Amino acid sequence: MGRDLDKERFTEAEYARFGERIREQLGALRELLGTPGFGQGPATIGAELELFLIDARGRPLPRNSQVRETLDDPRVVLELGRFNIEVNLTPIPLEGRPFELLSAEVQETMTKVDGAVEGGGALPIGILPTLDADDFTLGAMSDENRYRAMSRGIRRLRLEPFLVKIGDLELSVEDVILESANTSWQVHVRTPPERFARLFNAAQLAIGPVLAACGNSPFFLGRDLWEETRIALMEEAVDDRDVERRYRRDGRVTFGSDWVREGAYELFERYVRDYDPVVPDLTDDAGPRDVPELRLHQGTIWQWNRPVYDPAEGGHLRIEMRALPAGPTCADMAANTAFLLGLTLSQAERDLTGYRFAQAYQNFYRAAMDGLDAKLSWPGRDGEFEAADLVLSLLPEAREGLLGAGVTPSDADRALGVMEQRTRLRRTGAVWQREALARFGGDRERLVRRYRELALSGLPVHLWK
Repeated sequence: MGRDLDKERFTEAEYARFGERIREQLGALRELLGTPGFGQGPATIGAELELFLIDARGRPLPRNSQVRETLDDPRVVLELGRFNIEVNLTPIPLEGRPFELLSAEVQETMTKVDGAVEGGGALPIGILPTLDADDFTLGAMSDENRYRAMSRGIRRLRLEPFLVKIGDLELSVEDVILESANTSWQVHVRTPPERFARLFNAAQLAIGPVLAACGNSPFFLGRDLWEETRIALMEEAVDDRDVERRYRRDGRVTFGSDWVREGAYELFERYVRDYDPVVPDLTDDAGPRDVPELRLHQGTIWQWNRPVYDPAEGGHLRIEMRALPAGPTCADMAANTAFLLGLTLSQAERDLTGYRFAQAYQNFYRAAMDGLDAKLSWPGRDGEFEAADLVLSLLPEAREGLLGAGVTPSDADRALGVMEQRTRLRRTGAVWQREALARFGGDRERLVRRYRELALSGLPVHLWK
């Protein structure tokens, strides 16, 4: 869903033809993935940073089109909500000093976006604490055909309202606009096809303890909910399963339901088999490696870790890791990335199929709910552990994974050192937000203004006052 469309309405005939094409292109992708030498090359990483735009009070500011026009930067694109904007960072080699480079570009782009917001600023945070129910109207959606088409496509499948139940919050909405309440820090890593299954399964395992140490989304609509409320909110805000689709185990936003046994193809095959198209945009001038309909369809299924096929440079595969929240600072996001990539790389060397998938699944949701206080399990270790203790014990393994990939020791140590101190002090973004809100007497606007000042400073959250 990274490009806009020529129109927002589609006929049933277009839906039928689109379904035929994605099945045809699935076969083409299988041939590509099996081609000798396909997708080979040095490991690279990339990232997408989603930001909130706020006014001088700290309330959401629906001006993303104006900000994009002011910046005139190809890295900056619109997101679903008018108060959201996204920055696509420059892909870089994993070898060397990737986290130093990543942190520098995050700081540079955040500062640029913040400076382009007339009468306000930009905020890297999982969920904006000042959001209220009246911010989620149809008029809050960005003025792009792709988002209107997506909304229509999902509403075509789900006739019932979307029901959101998180803790004591119960909400019924008629549209997918609630998805705009969430902003993420999404990390991509390139992988050759023969390594995909091991790396993908390792990412599924790693995200539990990593997410536990990265919570930054405790508040939604004035309620204190999960450490990472985004996880529950995203899954329910675009769930297309109505009474006719109860048979399907997973929603469109999902952790998944089993290990990958063979490779990326089995995930693409499941996406085609299990999920109805929602945006049937047809392309008639594509090259043999482009498979544009299949890529568009895959872009409307938001698994927390998902495969990406990119036709660039002869075609290659990536794993997109979508579960991390935006923020709090460039240093924190670099640290989160280092821990997630390092732990994934280290765990890819072991056979995980003997560890029950249900335990990795449980770890993920426990981490989202309880953060560093969550009780998590781990392969090869008996019993359950407090997440903070497990994180600290896994940092050396993450370091070895990074060094094995060619990351310089000083870059790995700097990034993982931020994660270690945050965990030891138990000072995540979610913890800081709760303490600040209490200190400010429940004033959410004051909380947001103070958060913005500190986020732009670049100082990691465990050092915030």
